[in-house]
Amino acid sequence: MTDDRAMLVRRFLAQRGCDPVLSGKRPASVREQLALIGATVTDDPVPDFYGEGGPVEELEARVADLLGAEAVAFFPTGTMAQQVAMRYGAEVTGRDAVGLHPLSHPLLHERDAYAVLGGHRAVRTTDAPRNPSAEEVAALDEPIGTLMLELPLRDAGFVLPTWDELTAVVTAARERGARVHLDGARLWESTVHLGHSPAEIAALADSTYVSFYKSLGGHSGAALAGDAELIRYARAWRHRHGGNLFQQWPAALAALAGLTHELPRLPGYVAHAKVVATALATLPGARVHPAPPHTHQFRLWLPHPAEDLNAANLALAEEEKAWFVSGWRDTEVPGMALAEVTVAAPALELDSDRILDLADRFLRRLAPATR
Repeated sequence: MTDDRAMLVRRFLAQRGCDPVLSGKRPASVREQLALIGATVTDDPVPDFYGEGGPVEELEARVADLLGAEAVAFFPTGTMAQQVAMRYGAEVTGRDAVGLHPLSHPLLHERDAYAVLGGHRAVRTTDAPRNPSAEEVAALDEPIGTLMLELPLRDAGFVLPTWDELTAVVTAARERGARVHLDGARLWESTVHLGHSPAEIAALADSTYVSFYKSLGGHSGAALAGDAELIRYARAWRHRHGGNLFQQWPAALAALAGLTHELPRLPGYVAHAKVVATALATLPGARVHPAPPHTHQFRLWLPHPAEDLNAANLALAEEEKAWFVSGWRDTEVPGMALAEVTVAAPALELDSDRILDLADRFLRRLAPATR
């Protein structure tokens, strides 16, 4: 076992034993996950075969209804789904350039797959830590085949535009002859800030990708939604990318469970994130962004080295069975570390006083020199 794997397992086991939990939720064991998807099955369905039938087909129909889409294809990963969406945009428009934010998932987290596998070029839409404006898209100095909008923009702090800003940038892209694709990995929780349903948001775009594990608690998997022509194309290219797995019913059943149980809870998480962020902003030297949060996730900065903060959180978990915030990383500002806070079901039990008490227990575990 590598050192990284050993630490991952150690954190997993430590968090499983914690109550309270501020950021994230108690991770489920394999047995618990099997029990959850088992409870999702009300009869004894025939499994899917190579992406057809069974729970996969049921999931695709459910997502099509939620997004108001003509057709949906299940994908094993969102990276694969978005490669296909960008490829389709290039073929139907004759333009291989894709409008991408410098902090977008394809540019930061996919090892340049958009270029290496798809042959696309990235046209950076803005340097601002937010999605591009209509004016910035209108002013792009070269044509693009697809404009990709990540809702919310995770690596800028899970930030969203307003509804008017979103509709304006879509119009600007259309006027440039570009298709619009939504990276909706976290679309489900964006409805509160945008004030519109998933179907109304997806209706703005030519294609939409959604994830089943980021906010819904599924095992893995994604869906690409659009018109029937796109999805026929997507199924062919899913096969070419190696995405036609023999059976994917476990992932599909976990996704269906997430849509049934977790999706209705997300607005409550978004509302409580404001309470959590307000409390954490009072800690010595703390910063939160955005304030208030746009979704149930936001960024938190504290004036301590990341190594010390991660060690303090793990010690708190192992010795006091309490979980504050993990995943700290150092920033370009010396001595200032950053973490992402995710407000989920366990945090709903914590009011401002309990949040601050937990934060105090966490901070007291830092070495005196770093306090």
